[in-house]
Amino acid sequence: MLNNSTKIMFFSILMMGTIITISSNSWLSAWMGLEINLLAFIPLMSDNKLMSTESSLKYFLTQALASSILLFAMILFLLNSNKIYSNFYMEMMIFSSLIMKSGSAPFHFWFPNVMEGLSWMNSLILMTWQKIAPMMLISYIMFKSLIIISIFFSSMIGALGGLNQTSLRKLMAYSSINHLSWMLMAMYNSNLLWMIYFMFYSFLTFMMIFMFNMFKISHLNQLFSLFFNSKIMKFFLFFNLLSLGGLPPFLGFLPKWMVIQSMTMNNQLFLLTFMILMTLITLYFYIRLSYSAFMLNYYENNWFNNSLYMTTKMKIFMNCSFFSSFGLFLISSLYFLL
Repeated sequence: MLNNSTKIMFFSILMMGTIITISSNSWLSAWMGLEINLLAFIPLMSDNKLMSTESSLKYFLTQALASSILLFAMILFLLNSNKIYSNFYMEMMIFSSLIMKSGSAPFHFWFPNVMEGLSWMNSLILMTWQKIAPMMLISYIMFKSLIIISIFFSSMIGALGGLNQTSLRKLMAYSSINHLSWMLMAMYNSNLLWMIYFMFYSFLTFMMIFMFNMFKISHLNQLFSLFFNSKIMKFFLFFNLLSLGGLPPFLGFLPKWMVIQSMTMNNQLFLLTFMILMTLITLYFYIRLSYSAFMLNYYENNWFNNSLYMTTKMKIFMNCSFFSSFGLFLISSLYFLL
């Protein structure tokens, strides 16, 4: 079991690996940054539990395979001075390895299984920080024919995969895969747009993971009877869940709104319609979950005094949740005022 100082050291190395990758000017140095990032994250994942050890092994094998494919493609580029091989195949190999590292479909097979064995804080790192380096490298090459295929499959698998899930970690994993399709679509049209989407996605994911970690929630049935002492906390939790799904008028709809506007201007209407339909499926199981929590009768103590048990973490969560729930109104008001 790692102590806090060792965890901080490994997390600093992990951040350094990502920074090396996104600031490199050659594929070899980018590959080195990805390897530093991988080797720093493996000790953080392992905490002497069977599920965590299994997840760290799955993560290592998958990332090592992707790194090997990336290194092999780079070697082919160096040996291709006489145009022995087609650049199409080498670019396809590089793009496929980066898609596998980010957890996008159709190379998503490892992502939900690895998420299932991690702690909530490691899950947050895997869903947010670990996507920065491969996504930045994808934005450098922009292999447009393959990125459309990845967008299509990520949108569909992220929506359909979460329908029958009872584990919150797997539900968040499939939600992340669906959001990756929107980020790749934003990247297809504008580099700035996908960075904005990623910041909103990271904030909303942090809010959900913060609450799940604080109350040690892992499965759906724990949500229904957890907040019998505080209706406000229950409302804010499910508002954040609907915001993560992109339901208007919550803040999570804003980045999707920007991507929809960009796709409309570029006449990508068929793919836009498909992505919206798949997002409606994700909203279906979010709304089904919220409906069950709000409408079914649970034992509640009406005389309970919430103020006595309102910790600092809960206050932080409620303040951020207020921005998540009503941020779209605030940002729209500022836009019209300016």
